[in-house]
Amino acid sequence: MATLSPISSLSPSNLKWVRSNSSFYIRLPSSCPSFSKPTCSPMSIKALSAPVLTQDQLKKLAADKAVEYVKSGMVLGLGTGSTAAFVVAKLGELLKEGALKDIIGIPTSKRTEEQAASLGIPLSLLDHHPNIDLAIDGADEVDPELNLVKGRGGALLREKMVEAASAQFVVVADESKLVDGLGGSGLAMPVEVVQFCWSYNAKRLQSLFKEEGCEVKLRMDGDKPYVTDNSNYIVDLYFNTPIKDSRAAGAEISKLEGVVEHGLFLDMATAVIIAGSDGVTLKTK
Repeated sequence: MATLSPISSLSPSNLKWVRSNSSFYIRLPSSCPSFSKPTCSPMSIKALSAPVLTQDQLKKLAADKAVEYVKSGMVLGLGTGSTAAFVVAKLGELLKEGALKDIIGIPTSKRTEEQAASLGIPLSLLDHHPNIDLAIDGADEVDPELNLVKGRGGALLREKMVEAASAQFVVVADESKLVDGLGGSGLAMPVEVVQFCWSYNAKRLQSLFKEEGCEVKLRMDGDKPYVTDNSNYIVDLYFNTPIKDSRAAGAEISKLEGVVEHGLFLDMATAVIIAGSDGVTLKTK
């Protein structure tokens, strides 16, 4: 029996994609030894791939898959967050190699702007490029209809503005972000509010969700309120049960004076790329 090299020695760069229907899986490289006379049933690709990659490696694979949507000459919306950072890094790499040319990035946060600029990605503003070809960003929750909760990274207003202006919006997330209903993770659904009388608006937000049960907290940065790139505060909503009607909820939140934007991104995603223990799956409407 041949001796197998340690599976842990495999890296994302030498793994190949296999497509099955709408799902993408990982194929082990040809250099990996195989059994000439198996003594048991062959292990599936998914079973072998599961212990190989860390969550960050899976995010990188999903980000790399999302970047395949990018073509030279595109105006791109650049998302914010840990997964979006892998997308920006890949774009910088492809530009440096000459595989991509003449792209323009529209960043959704100062953090993304700094990363993209450091990688030599040309940047502009929505003012100058109101029609964006493609936006790629992460998500905090994804429901079966590809509706999203976004903004736990604090950039929800700029993210929504840029992604609403995009012809295509591709989302990259890991499988822990999948929920049956938005708000179902029990984690924060952010609402950006003006600083003036934020507590007044926090109480009004809580009163909207008596049926679901909702705890409202002002987001903090150490011992001070967190301040967005737009000089606003964020009030985080934590639901006991999923939001009953996310469209109605979004509309009611937006009616409140002093609310700037909410983290419900509804009917916006073109495709969602999910990274998980079984590999990477593409979901489309």
